[in-house]
Amino acid sequence: MVASIGEVVSIICMAFALGMDAFSVGLGIGMQAIRLKRICLIGLVVGIFHMIMPFIGLLLGSILSNKIEGIAILAAGLLLCAIGCQMILQTFWQKDTQILAPVGFGLIMFAFSVSLDSFSIGLSLGLSGVATVFAILMFGLFSTVLTWLALLIGRRTNHLLGTYSELLGGVILFGFGLHVLI
Repeated sequence: MVASIGEVVSIICMAFALGMDAFSVGLGIGMQAIRLKRICLIGLVVGIFHMIMPFIGLLLGSILSNKIEGIAILAAGLLLCAIGCQMILQTFWQKDTQILAPVGFGLIMFAFSVSLDSFSIGLSLGLSGVATVFAILMFGLFSTVLTWLALLIGRRTNHLLGTYSELLGGVILFGFGLHVLI
């Protein structure tokens, strides 16, 4: 019983840590003008990706982990830097279009980039049976809730800071992208 409680606690801690990536990036994205319906959808999509990516990682196994992990981390960092730069530049240009708004393809890219670390966790998970299912469900639950929380905080910040909130959000995303790259 103690071993299973320790395993549950470690899975919950891991899920929280994985969800914090989505939280950090969600703060920046939330500083755009986003409606509550969109916030709900973004959180759900991020949660689904946080369940799909470790599942794919579990299926591929540790043979490919060293080859794919470096490329995946580089792609995620570059994508976050690009989104951050776009948001920064957007504050100085007209607000007609956004390169990667959290809609459609932009939403998929956002969810993919913040869930790449869960892919590598999936590659290294040595769990079996119910623990694997529990871990994947916890990854999805925590990332969904933390994304919702971040988007709501970012939305509130947007109302407080006005135009400069998107600039701040872009700086946060760019900084997080640099952190991933370094």
